[in-house]
Amino acid sequence: MRRHLNTIYVTSENAWLRKDGANIVVEVDGQERGRAPLHMIGGVVCFGRPGASPALMAACADAGIALSFLTPNGKFLARMEGLRTGNVLLRRTQYRMADDPARAVPIVRGIVTAKAANQRTVLRRALRDHGDRMEAAARATIETAEARLVHIARRAAAAQDVATLRGHEGEAALVYFGAFDAMIQGDRTAFSFRGRSRRPPLDRVNALLSFLYAMLGHDCRSALESVGFDPQVGFLHADRPGRASLSLDLMEELRPVLADRQALTLINRGQLKARDFAIDEGGAVSLTEDGRKAVLVAWQDRKKRDLRHPFLGETMPMGLVPHVQALLLSRHVRGDLDGYPPFIWK
Repeated sequence: MRRHLNTIYVTSENAWLRKDGANIVVEVDGQERGRAPLHMIGGVVCFGRPGASPALMAACADAGIALSFLTPNGKFLARMEGLRTGNVLLRRTQYRMADDPARAVPIVRGIVTAKAANQRTVLRRALRDHGDRMEAAARATIETAEARLVHIARRAAAAQDVATLRGHEGEAALVYFGAFDAMIQGDRTAFSFRGRSRRPPLDRVNALLSFLYAMLGHDCRSALESVGFDPQVGFLHADRPGRASLSLDLMEELRPVLADRQALTLINRGQLKARDFAIDEGGAVSLTEDGRKAVLVAWQDRKKRDLRHPFLGETMPMGLVPHVQALLLSRHVRGDLDGYPPFIWK
């Protein structure tokens, strides 16, 4: 089993990363703020304008450590990679499967069905945790959405083409996010949700979700590359220049588990306040530096929590789930598994 490695998140604008022996060192204004052994690190994510020495970039490339640069809001800017690795035979089979509906549909069917099922689980857990304190209207909204997601998952499980499955995925998202505001039990004045808004986020909940999705996307892309896939060629998401479609495919079933549930926890427990967000003149909302740090600490803590994988029956940290799913998908593409077993949260 793959060992769970840490990710370094650099949020200081004037940070500098360098190599010292077998360690990554982070300096701010010439003062060392932290160091970690390279062999314990799986990725480095930099927000804003931190720089990195050529020696460190070479060491990361040699060690297979992903070095990514994002805006303060979590939008992807660039990624440093070493020599192209992976199994060329796996990639060639991936391309053929993506162009063959008969082989792509079972994979997409599993992804969409699992996503709807995991969205339902998030709703059920909200009722379990806060149902006795919810207003009757909020509880009814969640219960109605839960029932509709059951029907959507059943229809998705019987769908026979990718276009229909994309429709079911879109319908599930509409139903789920229609009930998302009802699950928010924290500061209702600061945190309200009226639907997804992106590029830019227009409220604090959307800003938080977009940031967490960016973190999940980084982990999913790294997981796919680690087993040899081309993250640009997906099955559910159509090819588009500059879009990591397979990473988005892998994210779909994991968004409710790793990102949405984390966002609700941070809000409902009061771990994030209104002051942790900034609103610019155009109405775009983003996390402040302190807000990003609070989210990243909680994100890393959640990734260390153990769960039992429903297909393998093994206990593992949540942070390993993207890597395990990427491995299971690769085994199916190679023909070692009859089907792709999506991750369904219990």
